[in-house]
Amino acid sequence: MALISDDLLTAEGLAPAHLGRVLLIACGALAHEVLALKRVNGWDHLDLQCLPANLHLYPDRITEAVTRAVEAQRGAYDSMFVLYADCGTGGLLLARCQELGVEMIEGPHCYSFFEGNAVFAAHPDEFTAFYLTDFLVRQFDAFVWRPMGLDRHPQLRDMYFGNYTKLVYQAQTNDPALDAKAEDCARRLGLAYERRFTGYGDLAVVMAQAAAT
Repeated sequence: MALISDDLLTAEGLAPAHLGRVLLIACGALAHEVLALKRVNGWDHLDLQCLPANLHLYPDRITEAVTRAVEAQRGAYDSMFVLYADCGTGGLLLARCQELGVEMIEGPHCYSFFEGNAVFAAHPDEFTAFYLTDFLVRQFDAFVWRPMGLDRHPQLRDMYFGNYTKLVYQAQTNDPALDAKAEDCARRLGLAYERRFTGYGDLAVVMAQAAAT
């Protein structure tokens, strides 16, 4: 499969190919990781639909977007799994998935399930950490710099990030170019830099469960 552009995943998402019997409905920010796990494990019976990653700029819209996706594909697959964590929906997405009869990945957000929910919960002192994943490093300007107006008003940086102490880059892959870009993101925000290799974390576990259905 040809590499899907991050800009497309951010603004439009990815339509299902209708080539498998299990549908994964995911955030566009997870597309590369989901496709990599599908490829490595030979999970050809898993199909993928991604909603636009920029829904995270409007978390109140995520629950209804997922609902529409599930209802539109109902009957076309043997089962469906939702690859969103709570993602700022305040429990509404979990409640809706339970109503719809579909499973979703556990955790408050992707930073937690990439690191592993149990591991992430073990360091509650990191409330002054700002997290980035591979996707968010690549899309830093689209998700952080421009939406916060820092491209136009850089003096707002200290207002937004004055209470943060470090930027934690949760790396799904070992990519020196991404490492360098993540470190530059930390510099631009005036934060200390820390890199953690997480791999795919609980995402791999959930996808294995979906593949076994």
